[in-house]
Amino acid sequence: MKFLDKFIEGKARKMAQSSSRRSFLTKIGTVAVGASVIPLLPVHRAHANASTGSAYPGVGTQTTGNPQDPGDPTSCDYWRYCAIDGFLCTCCGGTASACPPGSEMSPITWIGTCQNPADNRNYIISYNDCCGKSSCGRCLCNRNEGDRPMVRPQVNNDINWCLGTESQVYHCSTAVLIGVAIDG
Repeated sequence: MKFLDKFIEGKARKMAQSSSRRSFLTKIGTVAVGASVIPLLPVHRAHANASTGSAYPGVGTQTTGNPQDPGDPTSCDYWRYCAIDGFLCTCCGGTASACPPGSEMSPITWIGTCQNPADNRNYIISYNDCCGKSSCGRCLCNRNEGDRPMVRPQVNNDINWCLGTESQVYHCSTAVLIGVAIDG
């Protein structure tokens, strides 16, 4: 224990000889000024999008305009997106059921069954990838309700479905309403 006391005393004396009160106060002042600048740094703030109402920066809320199709198609919570995995075409220049200009809808799809809150009925939704342009990178949505293992690829959303198109480059995903699901 005596060794530890002598070691710490020696280090403390050496530090006291090589530094002054002014340098100590300078360091404290630098830390205080640095800490006061932190709120000015460019940090994503969730409340910044409160004015647009959207969860995604630069994307305003939308509506279908149809009371039988409620919700915001630019939001991951939109009822048709219960099994979607990818960037929403509504944020990339397209709609919930149409690809943006310059991209091509894949004829090969995965399907899901989603409940419409307007009438509480289940609907069959075809999730088509739009291909041919580089990835949109906006409004990523990954919902896996009803997703199945790869033994049934037609209901799995973890595949690049850009097969059968000119280009296999993925851009975004749509949710095309096919029809009412028959209970049975």
